[in-house]
Amino acid sequence: MPFRFVHTADIHLDSPLRSLALRDPALADLIGGATRAAFVATVEVCLSERVDALMIAGDLYDGSQTSMKTAAFLAAELHRLHTAGIQTFIVRGNHDAESKITRELVLPESVRVFTGRAECHVLPGAADGRDVAVHGISFAQPHAPESLLPKFKAAAPDALNIGLLHTSLGGAPGHDTYAPCSVTDLMATGFDYWGLGHIHARTVHRAAGPAIVMPGQPQGRDINEAGAKSVTLVSIDGGGSIALDERITARAQFARVPVAVDGVEDWRALLDRIETALSQARVAAPCEHLVARLHLTGETPLAWRIRVDGDLLQVEARLRADRIGATWIEAIETDVRPPRTTMPATGAANPAQELRALVAEDVVPSASFQTLAREIAEEVRDQLPRDARALFGTDEAAFAAVLADLIDGGAEEVLAHLHGSESQPERDA
Repeated sequence: MPFRFVHTADIHLDSPLRSLALRDPALADLIGGATRAAFVATVEVCLSERVDALMIAGDLYDGSQTSMKTAAFLAAELHRLHTAGIQTFIVRGNHDAESKITRELVLPESVRVFTGRAECHVLPGAADGRDVAVHGISFAQPHAPESLLPKFKAAAPDALNIGLLHTSLGGAPGHDTYAPCSVTDLMATGFDYWGLGHIHARTVHRAAGPAIVMPGQPQGRDINEAGAKSVTLVSIDGGGSIALDERITARAQFARVPVAVDGVEDWRALLDRIETALSQARVAAPCEHLVARLHLTGETPLAWRIRVDGDLLQVEARLRADRIGATWIEAIETDVRPPRTTMPATGAANPAQELRALVAEDVVPSASFQTLAREIAEEVRDQLPRDARALFGTDEAAFAAVLADLIDGGAEEVLAHLHGSESQPERDA
């Protein structure tokens, strides 16, 4: 029989909510319990597939705030695997290293948590009679600025070698650098499979010779972790042939849903356009729940009203989402403009349009305004938690683009409120 295991990472059990979902108690409850639900789903995959092991490549917890309730939940789930004869191998990542519970929790005997020194556990004859050697090393401290690869034990001879490593590889947007190394470095070890963790997006860097897999996280926590999150089911036979299979585990899937509103002239038609976009996204989403961030774009006579009556739009859009079922709206972003054909020329008797032109042509491009805007944005960014700072971009060009969008959107919001609602929109349930 081949050696079969589930590879996962970055579970972040009971991670505090960082999403706009906090504004909606029901949605907050859904997302707040989603990491546990995803871990239960992961265990169910292990049980239903009758695998030999569960491999967790770091960040099982979410830092120092881990509670004993989280620990008790984890122990209970791992005991289910223990009872079924399924072993668990865990390396600690940067978040786990901050947790005291990681060191204090008593787990079943079948669970092996790697220490800060390289270890190798050999499973005799586990793959068609051939030995399987599982290598790993945990973060001893929350930071690991140097590569951990030199500390690994050499590949066990005449065995299939699996390595577990929490690493940023060569770096990724939105992720700090931890235990950096390259795919070439991993290939040079002579291992057959590298089970990685840390980067939350799934990437199969190599499918074989050796297989190098970053499984992503089993459950997204906010819109920046969008998509149907999963674990990787791996099978390795005695000859070293590897099969990879992605299994969806996320209870809720975050998604950015674009809504083109060009030419929409009445409120009901706008809501119909939103419902259509949500329905299409719901059909395409494999997870039980869809959590959408709507992004409205285009030219419409409703541009002013969309901005001024944003709260009303949120309520009525959520009613449309309820009609679809298992669909939630986390936020609505607007990038809409009045039709250019209806804009009076500069100098016409329309104060709002004259102000719009003044802001766009004189105020925003000025050096003093740009300097002040940059200072304010940098101050806000620096006060954010480390994980949230990537919202302002990961390099100078990205920061400039984000700043430009904020300025543009802010100007439109001010102008919309100055313009006011021309009429009250029809309420549509």
